[in-house]
Amino acid sequence: MKLGTRGSRLALVQAHAVAAALSAAGIESEIVEITTSGDRGVAGDKARWIDTIEDALERGDIDLAVHSAKDVPAASLLRPGMRLSAVLGREDAADVLVGVDSLDALPEGARVGTASLRRRAQLLAVREDLQVVELRGNVDTRLRKLREGQCDALVLAAAGLRRLGLEREIGATLDPAVFVPAPGQGALAVEGREIPSVLVDPAADAALRAEREVVEALEATCDTPVGVHHDGVALHAFVGLPDGSAWLRDTVATTGDDAAALIVDRLDAMGARELLREAEAAA
Repeated sequence: MKLGTRGSRLALVQAHAVAAALSAAGIESEIVEITTSGDRGVAGDKARWIDTIEDALERGDIDLAVHSAKDVPAASLLRPGMRLSAVLGREDAADVLVGVDSLDALPEGARVGTASLRRRAQLLAVREDLQVVELRGNVDTRLRKLREGQCDALVLAAAGLRRLGLEREIGATLDPAVFVPAPGQGALAVEGREIPSVLVDPAADAALRAEREVVEALEATCDTPVGVHHDGVALHAFVGLPDGSAWLRDTVATTGDDAAALIVDRLDAMGARELLREAEAAA
């Protein structure tokens, strides 16, 4: 089977993990590196990180596309005939601080680097004095920028650091019930017409589907700070403004199939859609 992936170090580590799982099941595979629009510096929504991989999948040049699940747009935007499933075991979904051992340890006005509107909103909701610096690039690039002094700390995904063997960089883990992760964070997803059952992790897949259902029901976009995380015990959600001046957070303590619909109803009652519209207008 031909596995399509981006050529970044993290993407290749993830693709090799999928290849190893296939090999253990007696299925030979080959990894095909593909440059996406995002890799070429094209601006836009998250689809730019998977667009050319999906093109190759649609043409039949590859059999499966390996994605970081948080990079995949809503189900309604998947290519016709394609399925998406969470595969292997989900890595730690939490956000972490790098460069400091707690938020409280940051001095007033400290510069924290991130390119995520969600992380910006959550940081400022807790510490309005912080300067949130837009910092882009892959994990290695962001770590280099931190060491160069472009910021005092970073917020990154624990999953990426762990998969790259960079756990030593983690200064503190941010509570995912407060700093609610991005939908799909920590999960690997495979897209294709047929996905080998040996790859699919039922628990990770169910969690990913619930998280994506919430985002789609709220009609959230890349311009809206939204976090959704299913930890196997409860479903957590966050909606806010990029400047942290207004936000909503809720938790539904159920793992049932109705968890997503229930938390969407509760968020709606609290005014989540109005907040999302305001966030999008401010973007």
